[in-house]
Amino acid sequence: MKLKLTFVAVSVFAATAIFAQSDYKQSIGLRLGSGYYDIASAAYKTFLTDAAALEIDLGIRPYSAGSYKWTNVSASAAYQHHFDIKPVAGLKWFVGGGLVASNSFSNFDDRKGFNLGLYPTAGADYKFKNIPLAVSADVRPTFHVVEAYDYYNGFYPNAGISARYTF
Repeated sequence: MKLKLTFVAVSVFAATAIFAQSDYKQSIGLRLGSGYYDIASAAYKTFLTDAAALEIDLGIRPYSAGSYKWTNVSASAAYQHHFDIKPVAGLKWFVGGGLVASNSFSNFDDRKGFNLGLYPTAGADYKFKNIPLAVSADVRPTFHVVEAYDYYNGFYPNAGISARYTF
């Protein structure tokens, strides 16, 4: 799954690099993640300055493992500092960090409760010039500081791709 996700992200960036791009101020769309606290998220990104951006995601992840069934909902916010990738206009890489809060809902005590994590983030963001679309890929290795259950022993290597409408 992670290999396919990486391949899709690289393919999207390679295929779109031939088009001209331009910058944007805000965007809203969908982020697909690798899954500990969310598999799909509503994603909003706004630039505070030309280089500084804030991304907010609201996500959900249903689980099913044998007799265990539970749902995880999450909210995350990250600061991202962007740098141009020359000579391709509209293609940027970014670094930053964020916080994720999630809650698992289950009938099983060992699979429910509140989780809180911190993560560094890095990735690439691409804005098409002629259409209001931005795509991005990122990694978010998450370190849980509050964990309701010991599912991943306090660490989860998370990655995702996003497609957002820009305005």
